[in-house]
Amino acid sequence: MTTTTTTVPHVCRVCSGPLTPFLDLGRQPLSDAFRLPDDPAEEFFFHLRVGVCGDCAMVQLLEEVPRDRMFREDYPYRSSGSSVMRAHFTETARRLLATELRGDDAFAVELGCNDGVMLRTVSEAGVRHLGVEPSGGVAELARGKGVRVRTAFFEEDTARDIAATEGRADVVYAANTLCHIPYLDSVFRGLDAVLKPTGAFVFEDPYLGDIVERTSFDQIYDEHFYFFTARSVRALAHRHGFDLVDVERLPVHGGEVRYTLSRTGTRTPSPAVAALLAEEEGTALHDLKTLESFATRVDGVRADLHALLTRLRAEGASVVAYGATAKSATVTNYCGLTPALISRVHDTTPAKQGRLTPGARLPVHPASDFTAPYPDYALLFAWNHAEEIMAKETAFRAAGGKWITYVPEVRVL
Repeated sequence: MTTTTTTVPHVCRVCSGPLTPFLDLGRQPLSDAFRLPDDPAEEFFFHLRVGVCGDCAMVQLLEEVPRDRMFREDYPYRSSGSSVMRAHFTETARRLLATELRGDDAFAVELGCNDGVMLRTVSEAGVRHLGVEPSGGVAELARGKGVRVRTAFFEEDTARDIAATEGRADVVYAANTLCHIPYLDSVFRGLDAVLKPTGAFVFEDPYLGDIVERTSFDQIYDEHFYFFTARSVRALAHRHGFDLVDVERLPVHGGEVRYTLSRTGTRTPSPAVAALLAEEEGTALHDLKTLESFATRVDGVRADLHALLTRLRAEGASVVAYGATAKSATVTNYCGLTPALISRVHDTTPAKQGRLTPGARLPVHPASDFTAPYPDYALLFAWNHAEEIMAKETAFRAAGGKWITYVPEVRVL
């Protein structure tokens, strides 16, 4: 099997400051590379390690996986796959329409628009828009919803071309996208080119504070290169002529923050920015000791989860998993969860069904097959959608089935 990656020196990709490693999650596959059982091709692996910058406090991966390997034509993730996320993006669109997109001939650009779940509402409101999505399959789904999409990676050249052909944007929005992009210098030059002088860049991504507090180490995988905080985003913004002017904690995807940036001096920062910066200082979020303590807890979760599943299978219990998520690749491969411990994974995404999970090679079955006779236990990989899933699968509990979770610790529910 191949293990070819681009090795990133131990210097920060944002400011070139010194990076100190604090977490090693070992040999990992591409998190969304679900393979057919008879696929003879060698599987791609890389070394998943995380470090913190001693200068700007940005937490980031130490190795970069080539973007073309991750965001392929057949990229399987669908933003519309969850009713909770559909509602979230509809509300986000309405909010942008009420705030940033009120002027005549307003124009919105979304980075990584996926299947168009957010821009569809913008389109239906009659507002000019453009999605920038590198994965052709999901881009085509967005077009089917009436969303205008350019199939490309967003970088400086892309942005300059958009500005020349479409005009400048009132708002550029990104959800679970900016953290995927190692080359943020090119992105910010692109933002400078495509945003109107008073425009805003609004993005939301997993929040390091929630990851550390909840020991949700599975948020760390190939696609998530950066793990943002108010402090690191403020430093990033200042390097490129922007201010951090607002932050908002979000409950989705296990805990995120929505950041709003504008050009230096064009907007007054909200009190929420200072409040979150103070909270991060109070919890010593960026201190190496805090991050090393998090890594120790991660090791404990791995030991506890593997021991529990080993014991249950030895006792003759049937164990499956629910949710073939990208982040489950980190859990299965780091914790050594093989088909001997978990017989299959149930998922609602057709593109994943009938395939094997990355690395661990667990067979993926439709969620509709998660029916009587039910298994004894189900490990919930999609723990960030626990409420939605458990409400759907009440018959499993009624039949005596038990859920297993591992965030923030291993528990049987």
